[in-house]
Order: sequence, then structure tokens, then C-alpha cells
Amino acid sequence: MRLRKPRLSFWQIWNMNVGFFGIQYSFGLQQSAVNPIYDFLGANAHEIPLLNLAGPVTGLLIQPLVGAMSDKTWHPKLGRRKPYFFIGALICSICLFAFPFSSSLWMAVGLLWILDAGNNTAMEPYRAFIADKLDDEQQPLGFQMQSFFTGLGQTLANISLFIFPMIFIGKTGSLPTWVYASFFLGAVCSIGSILWSMKTTSEIPPTKEELQKLQEEQSGIFSPFIEIIKAIKEMPKVMWQLALVYVFQWYALFCYWQNSSKSIALSVWDATPQSNIEAYEKAVSWTGLVNGWYNVVTFLVAFLLVGLAKKYSPKKVHFFCLILAAIGFLMFPEIQNKELLFVAITGFGIGWASMMGIPYLMVVHDIPKERYGVYMGIINVMIVLPMIFQSLSFGYILKNFLNNDPRNAISFAGVLLLLAAVCTLLIKNTDKNEQVIS
Repeated sequence: MRLRKPRLSFWQIWNMNVGFFGIQYSFGLQQSAVNPIYDFLGANAHEIPLLNLAGPVTGLLIQPLVGAMSDKTWHPKLGRRKPYFFIGALICSICLFAFPFSSSLWMAVGLLWILDAGNNTAMEPYRAFIADKLDDEQQPLGFQMQSFFTGLGQTLANISLFIFPMIFIGKTGSLPTWVYASFFLGAVCSIGSILWSMKTTSEIPPTKEELQKLQEEQSGIFSPFIEIIKAIKEMPKVMWQLALVYVFQWYALFCYWQNSSKSIALSVWDATPQSNIEAYEKAVSWTGLVNGWYNVVTFLVAFLLVGLAKKYSPKKVHFFCLILAAIGFLMFPEIQNKELLFVAITGFGIGWASMMGIPYLMVVHDIPKERYGVYMGIINVMIVLPMIFQSLSFGYILKNFLNNDPRNAISFAGVLLLLAAVCTLLIKNTDKNEQVIS
């Protein structure tokens, strides 16, 4: 039987999620700035998917491991999840500061691997942190608060790609000067926001019985791996159903993030990095603004989705949001007027708000509280495996079936989101889930 958790105010839930802002600012830079940096450093179009393996591979290795470790962690001063927040944010800040000094493509790739390792170390415990602190009634607000900060952090990251090129002109070393400003700001946001949440939010200590159980459980170098394998074997059925949705959903998103700048460059400016570098830089800046807008939409609608999920169920809300995102992707590469791109990407902004919070509501009530960390890590495995598959396979698909055209890649992503929406309808929520949400 679960003990009743203290009810938190809106601003207490706000403070505990501020750290997610810094994590997502960093992620926003990875989405919109890293691939153009690869282009500036001489990467070929079909190489980009492989160069993006860092995120999914580090997520696959780190998030379930950190989740299992944090489930078994308790320190009287540092808590259960906070030590992992801090270590991850510190690694992110160092890498964000160093990234603009990349003098070669492979230096940038190497730093991205370390940056993603830090991001994943910080991000996974945050999902479990929400489940730890909030009761069933407040969990929808908690998870959608993370969607809000996801939108806010990524908005500022993307807007910096539009504003900073107008302020910081020219090149420094191998890269445009604005890259330095964007990444230096990201370094400050990453560690600063995490420290804010750590200072303002305490963790719920384990009961005497829970603490005794933690102390009695066998520990060792292989214990987290054993726990991960055991958790997968005992995984609730609803998580397997969500995994099918994620196959299409996250493959599609990686296609968009890798190709959005190049798609806009072709559809609006008829330019490539090789044919017209000045026009391509304009496209990169405009992509930052477009991606910033979809994240504005995300934090504007995040709290609205809380009420809709309670009224209509998380499954129906996620289905509808995926349909809107798919329509936006299908429109996106056909648009030649750069202002109209904001209309198309609005659908993805609504979809992204759902993706960052609603799926967790479908599964959290079937997860035992002592395994929040490991199961949130396993959910991330469901995210990164499609990304790894995309990184390994999409270069071949783009080159041989999509005419090596990034606009076709965005259309392909739209079709995949339609398939994800259909699979969402196949999810069977337990009666318990429906009672809690309704």
C-alpha cells in the first residue's frame, strides 16, 4: 500500500522542474545547432545520421543504468536522484563550453558523445523524481510541467540561433562566432537551473522499512544490470504497447531534426551548404526561429493537455496530438514562403508537448514505486532504440529511396507519425489507469 504523499503547491512543482529547463536548453542546441555545425565542418548529407548516434547510444547505455542505481541510492544530505542531476549537469556545462572550440568534425562528434552522456545522466532521474514526489492526482501536472520547461528551454536555445548571428558577426576559428555565444549561454543554463531545483526541493526520505531493505539488498558492480534485466522481464504490458508507438514516433523525430535546416534551405532559398553557404546560414538561422516557435507552442499548450488528459484520457490526447504533428510534417517541405513554415510546425509543437509528458501518464500507475528509476530508464530505451535504428538505416534510405533530398525525409517523418498515431489507439489502459486519470 502506498502512503499518501504531501500535496505540493503549483510553485513547488514549478521549482522542482526548473532544472529540466537547463537540460532541454542543451537538448535544443543539439537538435538545431549540432547538425549545421557538422555541415560547417564538412560532413556529407548521408553521413549525418551516423554522426548522430551519440544521443541514442548513450541514452541506451546510461539511462536505465542510472535509473537502477538511483532506485538503490539514498544519502541523508544528497538524497536519491539529486546526485545524478548534479553530475550530469556539470558534464553538460563543461561540454557546452568546449563545443564551439571544435577544430574538426571528429572533435565535435567526440564532444557530442560526452555531452549526451551528461544529458542522459541528468534527464532520467528527473522522470523518476516526479513520480517520487507527486501523488496520482498531481502527476499529470508534474509531467506536463516538464513539457512546459522542455518548450521553454528549447525555445530559448533555438531563438538564440536566430538572434545571436545578428549580434555576433563573423567567424572565430572554424565556426561562426554566434555558435560560441549560444553554447556558452547553454553552459550557464545547464548547471544554474539544476542548482536551483536542488536548492528549492527536498526529496522524500525512505521509511525505516524501505531504508532497511535498501541496506539489506545485495550490491555490487553487476547489481544494476541484474535489476534492469529483471525489470524488463516483469515489465507491464502497457509499456510494451507504448514501445510500438515509440518505434515510429522517435524514428520520425530524428528524421526531422537531422533534415529541417537543409529542407528549409532547399524549399525557401534553393540552397545547399555547397552551393550557397550564405543562403544556407540564413536557413539555419530561420530554422532556429521555426524550431523556437514549435517549442513556444509546446509550453503554451502543455498545461492545457493536463485538463484534456483528465477529461478524455491520455491515449486519446496523444493520438490527436500525433495526427496534428503528422499533418505539420507533411506540409513542411512543400512550403516556399518562410513565414508559412510557422503554421506547419505548430502541429508539431502540440505533438511535442504531448510526447514530453502524456505517454508517462499511460504507464506510471502500473509501475511499482520502488522501481520508478529503472522503468523510466527503460522507457528511454524505447526512445533511443528507434533513434539508433534510424541512425544506422536512414542514410541508406535517404540516398537510395528518397533521392538524397532532405525535403523527402520530412515527408517520410510525417507518414511515420501517422503510423504512431494508429498504434496509440492499440494501447489498452488498465482500469486503474482510467480511474486515476478520470
